[in-house]
Amino acid sequence: MPHTNLLFFLIATVTLNVTPGPDMLYVIARSVGQGRSAGIASAFGIAGGCLVHTLAVAFGLASLMMAVPVAYGLVKYAGAAYLVFLGIRALMGPQPMTADAPLREDTLTAIFFQGVVTNVLNPKVALFFVAFLPQFVDAHLGHVALQIVFLGVLFNTSGTIVNVAVALAASHGGKRMRTRLGNSPIFRWVTGGVFIGLGVRLAFLERR
Repeated sequence: MPHTNLLFFLIATVTLNVTPGPDMLYVIARSVGQGRSAGIASAFGIAGGCLVHTLAVAFGLASLMMAVPVAYGLVKYAGAAYLVFLGIRALMGPQPMTADAPLREDTLTAIFFQGVVTNVLNPKVALFFVAFLPQFVDAHLGHVALQIVFLGVLFNTSGTIVNVAVALAASHGGKRMRTRLGNSPIFRWVTGGVFIGLGVRLAFLERR
């Protein structure tokens, strides 16, 4: 993979992963409600769900892109449009994300699998992976599925590190942390700007 593409991917990945979203708020809720271990278990559960999405994109879209050349363009423009849509929706100020609903106490194993299932069954996560990961793939380098898996693992590693750090902080920081993160307009602006920037760049990205 070209170094410039990889660098841009890493910058976008870190920026998106440190921006609060439903997964992070779930980790905070578990950490506040049941402590550090529960928060870490939920973070790894979310990572497991993201791995499922990565493999689905890798082996599903890779086969399509190799079999039908025009599919590359369709995926690129559809993904770019979806990222811009996410950015505009974030900038328009959606309802504040909250994690105030009480969660019942479960075993760490149950919390892990709940994180996996919650993430896997979230269609927004699936759409994001379909829109985001293939944009950084160079089909001329071959091994499209392997490239997508590599990118997905990088994204997932970054996200898991962030979520584990959040679990450690939230287990000590109390309920105020989740309220501040969910209601801060700064995070909406950052998220919206990153998504729109990604969408515009990817729409004009030439296939080599």
